[in-house]
Amino acid sequence: MSRDEAEQTLIAAGAAGDDAFPLIGATFACAIHDRPGRGLESARALIDQAAARLQERLARAPAQTALAEAMAGDLGFSGDTVTYDHLDNADILCVLERRKGLPVALGIIYSVVARRCGLTVRGLDFPGHFLLRLETPDGPMAIDPFNAGEPVEPVELARRALFAGLPPGVAGRPDLLLAPVTDRAVLTRLQNNILIRAQQGGDDMRMEAAALRCALLNPSDHRFWLHVAAAREAQGALAGALQALDRAKALGPEAARLVQSARARLRSMLN
Repeated sequence: MSRDEAEQTLIAAGAAGDDAFPLIGATFACAIHDRPGRGLESARALIDQAAARLQERLARAPAQTALAEAMAGDLGFSGDTVTYDHLDNADILCVLERRKGLPVALGIIYSVVARRCGLTVRGLDFPGHFLLRLETPDGPMAIDPFNAGEPVEPVELARRALFAGLPPGVAGRPDLLLAPVTDRAVLTRLQNNILIRAQQGGDDMRMEAAALRCALLNPSDHRFWLHVAAAREAQGALAGALQALDRAKALGPEAARLVQSARARLRSMLN
């Protein structure tokens, strides 16, 4: 898959409804768009292997135990606690190769493998630390892919919510803390990790590419086009920045108000 092909895949994913969002295909496309020239064969083979291991485990253990044993025990997937902020931890191909990564990257792999075996797993947009929601006969439970797929009990979930700054009225309600988000939101969160780290590191080209991926995945959200414009301006690509602002402006009156002054400033720099 070339970078252009990856971009077309992301455009198609952005146009898909939430129920038809191609999570693993779009995640692979994001990785290739970020760093072209890599193959997908070994990544796909490892996901196949993980699904086969999980299927075997499910024959003799409950879902959470089987998932943790297959992913963390058999295959060694774990959170990277040593080089947490390294960008490889947000690149799904690197995560599959190293079997280490950020919570959200690991969560995508867990989700894809679990669903192949008939389990219902969704992302939780938990503040500060991504978690998964696993449906069980006893009701939904939170699991932590960064911590070997271990369950997060309601009391611990509430404690984490309070620590992350959520109000007590929210932190005390498991139904709110366990509300699932779309796969699109999960993948956007992963790409946003790259965007933020690139921005902090002054890597304007990588920031632009990450913002573009977010914009393509979320075609009705003007905010990512503003990030694209800022990254292009930082690189001196003023005409490209104007194009990004025009894309943002077309997405509604709120965006148009935000874009107006920035657009006027950039035009004055071109004249």
